[in-house]
Amino acid sequence: MSNKLESSLPGMQEIKKALDAAAKAEFGVDGKTELSVPDEKFGDLATGIAMQVGKKTGKNPREVAILLAGKLHNLEIVEKVEIADPGFINIRLNDEYLLDSSGRATDLPKPLAGQEILVEFGDPNPFKELHIGHLYSYIVGDSISRLLEAHGASVSRLSYHGDVGLQVAQAVYGLLELGEGSNLGGSYAYGAEKYASMPTAKDRIEAINKAIYTGDDPEIESLHEDGVKLSFEEFDKILNKLSIKTDRRYLESQTWMIGADMVKRNIGRIFKRSQGAIIFEGEKKGLHTRVFLTSKGIPTYETKDLGLVKLKARDYPNANRSIIVTAHEQAEYFKVMLAALAEIEPGLADKTTHIYHGFVSLASGKMSSRTGEVYAASDLLNKVRVETAKQFPSSHSADETYIGAVKYALLKHRIGADIVFDVKESVSLQGNSGPYLQYAHARASSILAKAESEHAAKDGKLEPAERSLARKISEYPGVVSKATEELLPSHITNYLHELAQIFNSFYETSRIIGDERESVRMRLVRNYADVLKSGLKLLNISAPDRV
Repeated sequence: MSNKLESSLPGMQEIKKALDAAAKAEFGVDGKTELSVPDEKFGDLATGIAMQVGKKTGKNPREVAILLAGKLHNLEIVEKVEIADPGFINIRLNDEYLLDSSGRATDLPKPLAGQEILVEFGDPNPFKELHIGHLYSYIVGDSISRLLEAHGASVSRLSYHGDVGLQVAQAVYGLLELGEGSNLGGSYAYGAEKYASMPTAKDRIEAINKAIYTGDDPEIESLHEDGVKLSFEEFDKILNKLSIKTDRRYLESQTWMIGADMVKRNIGRIFKRSQGAIIFEGEKKGLHTRVFLTSKGIPTYETKDLGLVKLKARDYPNANRSIIVTAHEQAEYFKVMLAALAEIEPGLADKTTHIYHGFVSLASGKMSSRTGEVYAASDLLNKVRVETAKQFPSSHSADETYIGAVKYALLKHRIGADIVFDVKESVSLQGNSGPYLQYAHARASSILAKAESEHAAKDGKLEPAERSLARKISEYPGVVSKATEELLPSHITNYLHELAQIFNSFYETSRIIGDERESVRMRLVRNYADVLKSGLKLLNISAPDRV
């Protein structure tokens, strides 16, 4: 990203500035102070800047640390500074400042303001069922979009769909053969089986494939258009349940000619002929060779994606960045495509980021991969909905709960790892789940509803449980910044789970309603509820006031 996102507790910039200035003034070193969040027993912030300075000057790091730490005592936000061997500086923030900061935790900075970012995700192909891999991609891509928007970016959510190609021709063949009343999934399965087992069907399907590209057969064109429209209607039924929108859909039928032209114009310079096909020699880039145009002149996925990049650039000329989310089975393919793009349009390649996620499977072994047994997204949603009804028969927000359970169960994993989805675990209130956090928010809302009034709470000295909660709440902006910088929503899920656990400890030891410290504690409950709601919103999960 062009604007660096800072991960910090409140006060980090002020402390960094003081330490950097001291390193320069006292030792002539242009230090770059890096602050981390240590275990709470050591303080709120920690830095090893003294060891960096000591290495450059040959001075004892502990002596350097003592001198640098002395420059922090005049900062109003700092309560205490301690030195730990061999030269760490541990900093404890002022309690009143920390309490105030917990109330500003949801006021996120906007370093990406003015930037336009494209995020492409989902990408199910027409004539096929939306499976759990697509579901994962949609949920991840939407959360990444929300993170970018939270920091001020203008995000366009895009998707890209294979409406041309052999799989589409197989489905159209099935529709032709099975006749009126046949469904898309069954027609595709029929066509795929005949393509593999019947030579005459194979020839016919390949002819249909060519006709779809050229658009010169009215009957095939009509079946193709109707099938694409019906497919998107089915996809939208699921996306509407998930509250996920798509701003623009691109089709391979829109991109292949653009991509083919890009390849043909660069034959001899970037691409070469090989046995009638047009290839890119990826070995020269440490990759592998891939075909971009077959010997029959049919464009491959690589060529269509080149066209898509060009089409996005035409439609969004001011975009600063383009992020593409796919399954990891496409990782090597994208490396080759982007290597070719870097030679054709280096500026567009520099703006493009490909991130990939792992496979999703259930205990049954059914998967989202091309080689595994495909499991429909609608089936997974129904399973979790039924399990939610069993677990919470009197729930006031059953739909919010089961949708939240699915999203959280997928987002809590680091992107790139394979996932085994456990339906019962996804709705459990005993573990790291979406319903657990939704119930946590409902509990906080219930506490707030019981208070007669909230006061400003001027007493800045916090008790240990109060301070731990205030400290954790105040970490929220830094966690969001880190999640956005690394494009990892799992940082948000991990943080929210830890926050809820710390609140539970606080709640067990700290009486709230009717206590002499009610005003301070109610303020913390409000700040906690606000952060929970904000964090869940970044995951596109509702935060009901009652469940």
